[in-house]
Formats: sequence, C-alpha cells, structure tokens
Amino acid sequence: MSFSLTDIVSISDFSREDIEAVLEKAAEMEKTPLAKKNKILENKTVAVLFFEPSTRTRLSFETSVQNLGGNVIGFADAGVSSTKKGESLSHTIRVVSGYADMIVMRHSIEGAARRAAEVSKKPIINGGDGANQHPTQTLLDLYTIQKQFKKIEGINIGLLGDLKYGRTVHSLMYALANFDKVKVYCIAPDSLKMPKSIIGDTSGKLQVKETSKLQEFLPKLDVLYATRIQKERFVDEFEYEQIKNVFILGKEILKNAKEGFKLMHPLPIVNEIKTELDNTDAALYFEQAKNGIPVREALLSILRDVKK
Repeated sequence: MSFSLTDIVSISDFSREDIEAVLEKAAEMEKTPLAKKNKILENKTVAVLFFEPSTRTRLSFETSVQNLGGNVIGFADAGVSSTKKGESLSHTIRVVSGYADMIVMRHSIEGAARRAAEVSKKPIINGGDGANQHPTQTLLDLYTIQKQFKKIEGINIGLLGDLKYGRTVHSLMYALANFDKVKVYCIAPDSLKMPKSIIGDTSGKLQVKETSKLQEFLPKLDVLYATRIQKERFVDEFEYEQIKNVFILGKEILKNAKEGFKLMHPLPIVNEIKTELDNTDAALYFEQAKNGIPVREALLSILRDVKK
C-alpha cells in the first residue's frame, strides 16, 4: 500500500494512489474482527481537540481510537482549553504534541489545520477547518460511493445547497477530480454557488455544470449530495433567513430519479430532507455516517508509525 502523507490537512494533498490506499485500508478494517483491531493503537494516545462543535466527526474518531485499542485525550469545547486564556493555537499544538502520538482537530478558522501541521511534531488530522476543507468526511463519502456503486469513475453526482460555505462539498470536488469521467452538477442559489476558484481548479478534470434548479438535472444523477444551509457561516442573518428553505427534499424527487438513485448528506440535517425519505431505498446518509468508523480507523492505522 502506497501512502505519501504525514498529515491529513487537505484533500488536495492526496494523490489518487493515496485516496485508494485509504479506501482499501477502510475495506480491510471493516472486515477485521475487533479483537484483532484493538492491538493496532495499543500504547498509543490520540488527542481529539475540537475548538468547534461536532457530534459525528468527534464521536466517530473517539470510537475509532477505542476500537483500535488506543487512549483518547482532548476536549469538545474550546471554552475549557487554555485558548480561553489567550494561548495561541501554535502553543496549544506544541504542548499537546508532547502528550499524544496523533492529533485530530477541528477549528473554526480556515487554515488552522495547516498551521497546526507546521508546528506539530506528531501527525495532524483535520476534522474540519472553517469553510475550508473536511478531508476525512470526503474520504468516507468516496468510500460510501465506491461501496454502493462499485466504482467512483464515471459517476454522475449532484451537489445541492450551500456550495459557497460548505467545506464538505469543497473537499469532495477536489477529490473527485482524481477520477475519470466524473460529472458534477452544482445546484445552488446564486448567493451560495460553488466558488469560482474551486470550479477553476477542477473543471479541467471534472465535467461541471451549474444550475439553481434541481429538476433540470435530477434524472441524470446517480447520487445527490445534499447539504444544509449553514447559519453559522453567515455574517448577515437576514440573508440566511431569505434562503434557508431554498431546497427541501421529499419523496417527490424520487418520481424523476433514475433507478438506483441515492441521496447522501454529511449531516446534521436541519429541514432540507424530510423524514419521509429516511426509510426509502434512496436514503444513504445513515450508512454514510456509519462508514466514518472504518475510514477513520484506516487513517489512524496508516499514520500510527509516521515520523515527521
């Protein structure tokens, strides 16, 4: 297995070989009995530092560490850390890297994970930095697609909702650019369109189309990846109120969807997907969340013996 990285900061750092190594390892982890897995991080400590709220990412990382036999330290609220006293991120990371063998972190500031990787003597895994990137989410998204469709190449995928601030869709665009013949349909209101810089970076490799109307491309889609409108990213609350209900998906979307169509979402869902879709064959988002465990186990296992 070939893997070239010492930190997991941005999906843009990954080659196709790196991505495939993680997906291969995740599939292995899913088949490995817990009794065998729990020796992998024996006598290892992983710091889980969440300066920004999280449920799935934090809990799945902590579960993954425990499944692999490691110890977890850290916090889920920056208010209980020394940053509240004014300590810089750099100093926090330098100190914690003396306590742990790996550091998983989430931060509200774009670029925080990159800065942490620069100063840490131990591997950094980015659990999300502002509206920038969320690489481990992207890897579990790819793993979910590959498990479901037995491929990633040639997939037709729609990205729906908050494409301006959504770090999950930003990372996913860059990751999909590693695969051939992928068509991406960016579906968003004008005020939440995918940043031009990301389309520019990926359009030479991806076939990208933009629209504000879901029904225009729905029949072509293998997967629709919906996202919530992120209130916490808006400076102007009035602007948020104007578009918060722009896309609300119900069973009616299935009427025009192709056979085998799947609906994904990074969670949490606010109101953009009605609960009536939860028990349909199209709903893939709970399985998607579950896939966070083998993917994060894979990353922890791969980085276990990394020397920076």
